[in-house]
Amino acid sequence: MGILTYKGDSFYMDGEKYTVMSGAMHYFRIPNEYWYDRLLKLRECGFNTVETYTAWNLHEPEEGIFNFEGDLDIVRYIKTANDLGLNVILRPGPYICAEWDLGGLPPWLLKCEKMDLRCYNELFISKVERYYEQLLTRVRPYLASKGGNIIMLQVENEYGSYGDDKEYLRAVAAIYEKYGMDCMYFTSDGPCNSMLTGGTLDEYLAVANFGSKPEERLAVLKAYRPDQPLMCGEYWCGWFDHWFERHHVRDAKEIADDFEGFFRLGASFNFYMFHGGTNFGFMNGANFSSKYTPTVTSYDYCAPLNEAGDRTPTYYAVRDVIKKYTGIETKLTATETKKAPYGKVALTEMADLFDNLDNISRCVRTPAPKFMEDLDQSYGYILYRTMLNGPRDLHGLTIEKIRDRAQIFHDGELKAVYTRWAPPSKEELFSFEVKQGENVSLDILAENMGRVNYGAHIRDQKGINGVRFDGQYHFGWDTYCLPMGDELDMLEFRKVDGIAVKKPTFLRGTLRIDDEPADTFIRLDGFKKGFVKINGFNIGRYFNDAGPQKTLFVPAPKLKKGENEILVFESDFTDTFCVEFFAEPDLGDTIVSNK
Repeated sequence: MGILTYKGDSFYMDGEKYTVMSGAMHYFRIPNEYWYDRLLKLRECGFNTVETYTAWNLHEPEEGIFNFEGDLDIVRYIKTANDLGLNVILRPGPYICAEWDLGGLPPWLLKCEKMDLRCYNELFISKVERYYEQLLTRVRPYLASKGGNIIMLQVENEYGSYGDDKEYLRAVAAIYEKYGMDCMYFTSDGPCNSMLTGGTLDEYLAVANFGSKPEERLAVLKAYRPDQPLMCGEYWCGWFDHWFERHHVRDAKEIADDFEGFFRLGASFNFYMFHGGTNFGFMNGANFSSKYTPTVTSYDYCAPLNEAGDRTPTYYAVRDVIKKYTGIETKLTATETKKAPYGKVALTEMADLFDNLDNISRCVRTPAPKFMEDLDQSYGYILYRTMLNGPRDLHGLTIEKIRDRAQIFHDGELKAVYTRWAPPSKEELFSFEVKQGENVSLDILAENMGRVNYGAHIRDQKGINGVRFDGQYHFGWDTYCLPMGDELDMLEFRKVDGIAVKKPTFLRGTLRIDDEPADTFIRLDGFKKGFVKINGFNIGRYFNDAGPQKTLFVPAPKLKKGENEILVFESDFTDTFCVEFFAEPDLGDTIVSNK
């Protein structure tokens, strides 16, 4: 691999003029067994570079505890790209946006209320450096300057959309330099004056992010940096989906027409996304403008490779454009992965959440409800339990902060659901009375549906705060943290009784596979809301009342020949005790994106 430089308005690779033709694929959204397949398809489309973020929240899930193995083995990902002749653009953040929980920042940062995020706060910088020491020392041997394939390194990410602290940006770059990251540094921002002014550094290359009209958008960048090469840091070929919306799609010809604009201008580009993958587990992010809008499990993005890694019409349209302007024509040797419709699977065992609290959690007594992060919990659900003694007149129950969905159980019976995106009015509050000598139980199950990943609201703690009855704060709570991880191995199951599930319940069944496993898609018709684990791996959330997504992608590497455990957590209601596996996805009703 060569070393990338620039002079005037051109990039050079080892002294020869060069166009960076990059596609974005995040290793942490793709099973590592499929990295080679996806990267090969990128190369066979005519691209010469792959771009990836790094996910701090996955690499340091607990403060000071690091993970760079399996699907997080970034060194292996970089080496695989190198084996295929692909350069790498690395975007380590520390903030990455990416429609990823908290923009990739680890939730344990939120415990420190006095620590400002994404600015020159010395405590925050120290946390960043500790992570970077682990990350950068691992990837440094693969810099182009050391004979490897990493050619570009981003400083922060779209910082002009958030702030204008140049001292902070230089502190991030200084950490890179401290750990020997001898590479081309760059910043990326939206193509407008405020973002470019706030997010760039004069000493480093600036690139622009957008999803249409390359001539118009890059003209703004050219006016801002006339003496640098033109490059689109993210060309948004599609868009992501929120619950309660429709699935975004774009026409392949429209994308190809846009794409030609880069070649006419002689500009470099990074196709975002070339392959989106999946927000496995609880890793989806959320947006907050006028209201809170969480992102779905799929990150299909209407990309050239769909969520399952198959070529789409956009793939072939983009490949034709590259061939037209560069003469590059590669053979298509990569095959599509096998898909299988495994059919219906009966869920034959069940475990009531409330009956298993002491098996999968421990009780923490606090005066007032605490947010998850204050109790060292990052993801999942959290249960708040208390008693109310009579006499109390008929009044409504108020929760001041709902992060993000709260189910309210009165004496064990579901009475109300409060949500962050549509908080109840005064008239809609759950109201009740407590008679003389009466004691009633109150359980509030709160779900973290994904932290805000973009904009001013990223300090997004989860759970509930401020519970009032008749305007009076209620104190004295037993709290059960429910991250829904390995502790679920301790659940105690009984046989399904056929009675409709009306409380949070785990349902378990077995999928038997006689041949080598294939990719498949699980559908949960008759269920309402929850998540699915297969062989202990959390494949993501479903929310059938909201849509658009109707199926969840199950990669073959997460399955095995023989018996596969299917675990469904249904938080609301189902009278159905089976799921079904299909060979095709259903991402819901579509809407044409104009990004």
